[in-house]
Amino acid sequence: MARGPWLSSVFAAGLGLAAVASTEACAQVLSIGDDGAVTTYAGPAVYTTEGATVIAPPEPAQFFRAAPEQVVQFIRESSARHAVPASIVEAVAWQESRFNHAAVSSKGARGVMQLLPTTASDLGVDPSDLRGNIDGGAAYLAQQLRRFGDVKLALAAYNAGPKAVERYGGVPPYAETQSYVRAIMARLAAASAVGAGAQ
Repeated sequence: MARGPWLSSVFAAGLGLAAVASTEACAQVLSIGDDGAVTTYAGPAVYTTEGATVIAPPEPAQFFRAAPEQVVQFIRESSARHAVPASIVEAVAWQESRFNHAAVSSKGARGVMQLLPTTASDLGVDPSDLRGNIDGGAAYLAQQLRRFGDVKLALAAYNAGPKAVERYGGVPPYAETQSYVRAIMARLAAASAVGAGAQ
C-alpha cells in the first residue's frame, strides 16, 4: 500500500504536475507514497499518477488526527484481545500510517493501520472509527500470524496479501513489501534492545 504525508496545494501546470483545466484556482490535496507515487485528490475525484480515478477521499469529519496516547491505548487493548504482542501491532501501525488516522493510501486503505474498505468489511469494523480500525488491524495481523507462524511472513501478508506470500513461498519480491518488512523488523529489534538495556 502506498502511503505518505498529505500536502495541500494549489498549483499550476508549470510545476510539472498534472493540472486540472479550469479558469478558477483548483485546490488539491496530494498524497505522496513511499515509492514516489502521487495521488491527487481534486473535488470528488481521485487520480493516481497513471491518471485513473480510484476512490473519493473520506469526508474530513470521518477521520481525524488522534492523540498518540489514545492510539497506544487502543493498540494495547486490541493486542491483548487478539493475543498479538503490542510491540508488533504498534510497529505495524507506525509503519502503516505514523499513527495518523486521517491517512488514506492511493489504494483506499484508511486510518492508523490502513485497512482497505473490503478488509474492514470482512472484519466487521468501521475503518473511520479509531478503535475499530486498530482492532480490525490487530485481528487481521493475528490471522496472518496464525496462518504463517512467522512474524516476517505475517508482516508481508499484511502488506501484500496472504496469497502473494503463498505464491512466492515467502516474502514477495516486491520492493515495497521487502522494505516494509525490513523497516518493521528493525523497529522491533530497536525496541527489544532498548527494553533489554533497561533491565
